[in-house]
Amino acid sequence: MTTETAQEQNGSNAAGSETLTITDNRTGQTYELPIEDGTVRATELRKIKVDEEDFGIMTYDPAYMNTASCRSAITFIDGDKGILEYRGYPIEQLAEKSTYLEVAYLLVHGELPTSDQLATWTHEITMHTFVHENVKEFMQGFRYDAHPMGMLLASVGALSTFYPEAAQIKDAEIRYMQVIRLIAKMPTLAAFSYRHNRGMPYVYPDNELSYAGNFLGMIYKMTELKYQPDPRLEHALDVLFILHADHEQNCSTSSVRAVGSSEVDPYSAIAAGVAALYGPLHGGANEAVLRMLRRIGSTDNVPAFIEGVKAGDERLMGFGHRVYKNFDPRAKIIKKAVDEVFEVTGKNPLLNIATELEKIALEDDYFIKRKLYPNVDFYSGLIYEALGMPVEMFPVLFAIGRTSGWIAQWLEMIQDSEQKIARPRQIYTGARGVDYVPMSDRA
Repeated sequence: MTTETAQEQNGSNAAGSETLTITDNRTGQTYELPIEDGTVRATELRKIKVDEEDFGIMTYDPAYMNTASCRSAITFIDGDKGILEYRGYPIEQLAEKSTYLEVAYLLVHGELPTSDQLATWTHEITMHTFVHENVKEFMQGFRYDAHPMGMLLASVGALSTFYPEAAQIKDAEIRYMQVIRLIAKMPTLAAFSYRHNRGMPYVYPDNELSYAGNFLGMIYKMTELKYQPDPRLEHALDVLFILHADHEQNCSTSSVRAVGSSEVDPYSAIAAGVAALYGPLHGGANEAVLRMLRRIGSTDNVPAFIEGVKAGDERLMGFGHRVYKNFDPRAKIIKKAVDEVFEVTGKNPLLNIATELEKIALEDDYFIKRKLYPNVDFYSGLIYEALGMPVEMFPVLFAIGRTSGWIAQWLEMIQDSEQKIARPRQIYTGARGVDYVPMSDRA
């Protein structure tokens, strides 16, 4: 099978009339497939057949390395240039000038809010941070040492039983109510899972605190009448939520869309995102960075560790990314937040190792040629640890920020007329036409 574009055949074409010409060398037949937005619809390949009974050509793409599953106007990434934008706004501007709830509004509604819209949005979310007492009892039923992420996964899914009307996903008003509830209750469920894991009594939300401040209060409040978070920690956590809010069609977002495509309620769809984020290759990467830094132990050991990486004896965690072939823009922002947190908590000695590791790696041709730059996980674990979070809470904190992105993606998906229930094809590699063997005749 050979391919060439119609533009290469015929010279420059007018915009919108690009095509791909394919010659099937099995039959000698030529096909012309339209190119739109730099892509060819996979179903167009079905036209390429040996005979009428042939199913047609399929694409084989494990892990969707080169397959677009949707059209989206939410997040733009240019991995080669290190660009990340939410609804067209650079992540650097949002992290510096915005708040997480303002960014959540932007992701969900498609535009930045006016002051009145933001006030209403913030009020609605604040008023729905409390969870039903039965949810609390449900969470208390877990073992004393239950993983916080497992508790979050189960409790988010359980919310669908508390709000059965959420199944009416075609009703815009009902849909909007679930959006508010999910963003509002996720920090509460996350904090309850933390307190449960530590054997501490649950703390109810404080409606006088900010979104990030309220979460810190539910985590840390003890016997004091009023918890007041340090504004530097509050701001750093808010920035982390912004950086994690959305990141295109990653594993957890694709899971939300795939499960949501069955038209299930949003709680069940978001629970699928939490489940995907539970995996060490997705939400647990920053934990691996901390383990690596502790194993290095000292800045004096960094050069030897780098040589070990180049020899294939060590793995450099927190560097490189499936999408970014340049500096992850989130890593630059989070590095500043690290300094802000350490002003309050005191400097973590692992920071010196991380800084030295980054410095040497960025000057080494081995890593430069392979385009291995620090990603968001390289520094985020240091912040979480400085906040007193156990490693089990790292993906939970990730999930709080990512909730607004999951919701925005779910909303976009269910209103997209081109979307159908997810149903990938397969290449069957097993046996065919095997006769049943009675138990008595089996060896």
